Amino acid sequence: MENHRFILQPSDIPHAWYNLAADLPQPIPPHCHPATGDPVGPDDMRPIFPDALIMQEVSTEKWIEIPDAVREKLAIWRPAPLVRAVQLEKHLGTPARIYYKNESVSPAGSHKPNTAVAQAYYNKEAGIERIATETGAGQWGSSLAFACDLFDLQCKVYMVKVSYHQKPYRRSLMNLWGAECIPSPSTDTQAGRAILEKNPETTGSLGISISEAVEDAATHDNTNYALGSVLNHVCTHQTVIGLELKKQMALAEDAPDILIGCAGGGSNMAGLLFPYVKDTMDGHGPRLIAVEPTACPTLTRGKYAYDFGDCIGMAPLACMYTLGHSFVPSGIHAGGLRYHGMAPAVSMLHKMGVLEAQAFHQKETFEAGVLFARTEGICPAPETNHAIRCAIVEALKCKETGEAKCIVFNFSGHGHFDLLSYDKYLAEELEDYELPQEWIERSLAELPKSNIPVPV
Repeated sequence: MENHRFILQPSDIPHAWYNLAADLPQPIPPHCHPATGDPVGPDDMRPIFPDALIMQEVSTEKWIEIPDAVREKLAIWRPAPLVRAVQLEKHLGTPARIYYKNESVSPAGSHKPNTAVAQAYYNKEAGIERIATETGAGQWGSSLAFACDLFDLQCKVYMVKVSYHQKPYRRSLMNLWGAECIPSPSTDTQAGRAILEKNPETTGSLGISISEAVEDAATHDNTNYALGSVLNHVCTHQTVIGLELKKQMALAEDAPDILIGCAGGGSNMAGLLFPYVKDTMDGHGPRLIAVEPTACPTLTRGKYAYDFGDCIGMAPLACMYTLGHSFVPSGIHAGGLRYHGMAPAVSMLHKMGVLEAQAFHQKETFEAGVLFARTEGICPAPETNHAIRCAIVEALKCKETGEAKCIVFNFSGHGHFDLLSYDKYLAEELEDYELPQEWIERSLAELPKSNIPVPV
């Protein structure tokens, strides 16, 4: 039988993360202080981050060594397999070759532990006892709970309220690993109380949850904050995905023509795509596609500007595509794709024209997820369904043209804790949602000012 699974050994786990900043034609715009609008320095970030991560955030070194203790923990599940989706290909009748990098094999079921383990390690080394964070769909919260358990750290997770109720078993998983998980906005923080007073029925947002977690970290001496996406050090940690993929593509004697990742804050897509970006910039690499929901179309309809990373203006300003920090998305089931902003490095690539962006409705992505489950046997997360939908669209284009392109997407997580969402889809109870333009304009009207010009 022909081999359709390409497996590496633990010794193949990368010894260094790839830092895209080293190969960009211009620097990633700096983060700015939320109060002054001036560029932040290390002292501004020390109340919530350890020095090692601060240095990684601003580093322009091409390679950042992965500590042996981190590689040891990554080896619990890495390297992640690369699989050719031959049954999906046959169903579609396409000449395209479709592969997926299966990040669902981690203990938490997604790509998120790749950075959670690293962040927990560096915080432990810095003498931190407790980490506060936010989570949308719960993949990041459960991943950080797992990582904190590995390094004997306390963990508190502020989970977006709508997802807290939609995905109860994600919070059960966090509790299993010893973390405390509460719905956000909560009464535990000043930020949460203020938002609840203004709108007691709010469904919450990642921006709100970030505000609570940052406040928690800033007001407890033994606590730091950890973010699961957006920041450059997070995207850098995820490059183990693409670095492994390069070795696996060589085993398959193939090379990607198209690379696809779903995008909320940008981390899983960055992990897959960043190691290929220089080739694409030089004119001989694959097409790079970011896929997002029409209900939260940050790249496709947002503005490239400086904006707060949270909803009330406690987090630094980042230069990114944004829908505005006050934006509260609808309660679509892809909870990990409901963030108002996009990673500055990802945003810069899109602004340069190196990265394409596409948006799909909720029901068509679930249709793709069901098809994938019925052909390849794995239930995808609602977020991952967006990448699958795009891969199917591109494969059907190949069917029309007769081109045998190689399409690779990041299978960012499984949907075992999202079966309520699938129940609703199969019962025809899911609705598509098109974000009104006036809502975007209203939120963008509240963008803050920075003292650093936005690159043209």
